[in-house]
Amino acid sequence: MPSKRRNNGRTKKNKGHSSVVNCINCGRIFPKDKAVKRFQMRKLLDESSRKDIQDASAYGKEVFNLPKLYIKMNYCVSCAIHARVVRVRSQVRGDRDIRYTTKLRRTNIESARTGGFAIPAPSLVKAPRPQQKKPEAA
Repeated sequence: MPSKRRNNGRTKKNKGHSSVVNCINCGRIFPKDKAVKRFQMRKLLDESSRKDIQDASAYGKEVFNLPKLYIKMNYCVSCAIHARVVRVRSQVRGDRDIRYTTKLRRTNIESARTGGFAIPAPSLVKAPRPQQKKPEAA
């Protein structure tokens, strides 16, 4: 059976086992390297409450600072898709199956330049120079 993704949906890379985390939405336990991770920085209070506290504070406006909430959110794949944190990939693959490489060999044989299935990156492909016509001698 062919593999759907090159990394099998994980960022494990030669580790045997990774730690587990809980989804913040549904509580499901799943591997940490499979999680959809988002970092959220949120204000502790809304602006109207902040203004009321600032007016009642003994400190000046320059010194008055409220802390922020820093939250690392881990979603399971199904909750991330449901909450539209990530989108479902389209069925039309487009150019996602094309593998590019920047490692090119110095050879005139086009198929041997990359040494595999990858094609040279578009930025490395040299456009052919237009041939200039030589002036005819009379």
